[in-house]
Amino acid sequence: MRILRTLGMMVVALVLAIVPVHAQDAEVAPLRVGMEVNYAPFNWSQSTDANGAVPVANSPGEYANGYDVQMAKSLAEKLGRPVEIQKIEWDGLLPALTSGKIDAIIAGMSPTAERKEVIDFTENYYTSDIVLVVQKAGQYAGATALSDFDGAKITAQLNTFHYTLVDQIPNVNKQTAMDAFPTMITALKAGSIDGYVSERPGALAATMADADLAMVEFAEGQGFEASPEDTSIAVGVAKNSPLLAALNEALAQIPEETRQETMDNMVALQSNPDAEQTDDAGFFATVASIWSEYNGLFLRGMLVTLLISILGTAFGLVIGFIVQVVRSIPTKRKSGPSKWVIRFFQILGTCYVELFRSTPMIVQAMLIYYGSKQFLGVDMNALFAAVLIVSINTGAYLAETIRGGIDAVDVGQFEASHAIGLTHSQKMRHVILPQAMRAILPSIGNELIVNIKDTSVLNVISVTELFFVTKSVAGSTFQIFQAYFIVAIIYFILTRVANFLVRLLGKQVNGDSRFSMQSATGQGA
Repeated sequence: MRILRTLGMMVVALVLAIVPVHAQDAEVAPLRVGMEVNYAPFNWSQSTDANGAVPVANSPGEYANGYDVQMAKSLAEKLGRPVEIQKIEWDGLLPALTSGKIDAIIAGMSPTAERKEVIDFTENYYTSDIVLVVQKAGQYAGATALSDFDGAKITAQLNTFHYTLVDQIPNVNKQTAMDAFPTMITALKAGSIDGYVSERPGALAATMADADLAMVEFAEGQGFEASPEDTSIAVGVAKNSPLLAALNEALAQIPEETRQETMDNMVALQSNPDAEQTDDAGFFATVASIWSEYNGLFLRGMLVTLLISILGTAFGLVIGFIVQVVRSIPTKRKSGPSKWVIRFFQILGTCYVELFRSTPMIVQAMLIYYGSKQFLGVDMNALFAAVLIVSINTGAYLAETIRGGIDAVDVGQFEASHAIGLTHSQKMRHVILPQAMRAILPSIGNELIVNIKDTSVLNVISVTELFFVTKSVAGSTFQIFQAYFIVAIIYFILTRVANFLVRLLGKQVNGDSRFSMQSATGQGA
C-alpha cells in the first residue's frame, strides 16, 4: 500500500507539471494550424517568444517561429481569429486535418495532385527553386548540373514530391527516403549519402547554420524539372471546407513583396555565427549551449515520457491480470450458458493478445488516435490517447508474461486451493497471483524500461514526449549530433533509475526468505 500511495503521488505531481491550463475565448474559435515545428526556415522551435514566435498549444513552454508561423499569424488576424499552433509530425498532418484535429496545414506543403485527391488547397503563398544540399568539402560541392551527380547517393524526405525528383538524376544511386531534414543532414555529414533534395530556403537555412554544408543551384535547363504546383506551397484545408474561400481572400491581401521580405527575415534568423566550430571543444560547448537554451523543453519531454511509461505499465499490468485470470478459468466442469459466456471472453482475450502483440505500436497509435476521431467522432486528448495506447499494448504482452508466471507456480498449490474449497477468483487472488508476481516482477520492470524508450513512436500522434522535443531542437538548431547526444544521456539516466527502482521493489516483494514452523500451540518447532 505504501508503494501504491507513493506511485499515486508521483503520478499526480507529473500530471500537474505537464498538463497546461488554457484560458480560451469561448466566442472566437482559434484557427488551429498544424505544422512540424521542425523545418527551418518555414517553421522551427525555440524556447522563448522572441522575434514574433507563437506558443505551441500542445507543447507548453515551446514556441514556434518561421515563415509558416508568420503567415499563419497574418491569415488568422485577417480572419479575425486567434492562431493556435499544433505541433504534428509530417506523416500525421493529413490524418490530423481529415479527422478534424486541426483546421489547416501551413507547413511548407506543396499542393501536389496526389494530395489534392484527399484535401483542398488555397492559392500558393510561396514558390521556390529546387536544389541539392551536399558536403562543402565533398566531391559534389562544385556541381552545376544534374549530370554531375552520376552515381551519387541521393535521397529526399519521405512522402514528398522531392523524392520523385531524385529519379531525374542520371544513373543515380537512389537511397531510401528519410523522415525529416535533420535525419538527412545527419546522414549527409556521416557520409551515408552524398546529398538530399530541398527547397532553396530550407537549404539556405541549413548552410547558414552549418558551415560543413553547401547548396548546389543549377542553371536553367540543367536542374530538376518540376511543375509549378510542385515548387509552390499552399495552405491545406479539409475537402469542401468553408475556410478555403476565406483564406484565399486573406492571402490576396498579403503583397508578394511582404511575403518575400518575411522569408528573407526568417532565413536571416537561422544564421549561426559559430558554425565554424568543429573541434571537440566546440562540440561540447554546443551541447552546453543547447542545454542552456532548451533544458525546459527537454525536462518537460522527460516528464511526459515518464508519465506515459509509468501509467501505461501500471494500467497494462491490470489489464494483463484481468485477461489472464479470465483465460485461466477452467470450463471442463461447467455447463450451460455460463460455460459459453466464459469461453467467449476467453477467445476475446486471446484475440486481443494476439492482435496487439502482432502489430507495431505506431500503427495502433495512428488507428486509435486519428481513427477514433474520423470514424467514431471521439476527439481524444493526445496525452490520454498515448496512455491508452501504451496501456493496451503493454497489457497484451504482460498477459503472456503473467501466464508464464502462473504456469511456474507448483501444481500442488492449485490442488491444495481446490481441496479447501476456494473459488477460482479466491485461489488466484490469495494463492496463485502473489506467488506468480514474484516470478514476473523482473519482466514487468523490463516492460517499464521498454515503454520509456518506445514512447518515442508516439510523436506520430503529436505527443510531445522526449524524442519529439529532441527532433524539434535538432531541426531548429541544425546541431543534430549534439541534440541527440543530450537525449541519449537522458534516456540512459531514466532507464538506469527505473532499473534500480524495480530491483528495490523486488527486494520488498520477496522479503526475507527465512521462516519458522509453528506448532498448533503457537510454539516454534
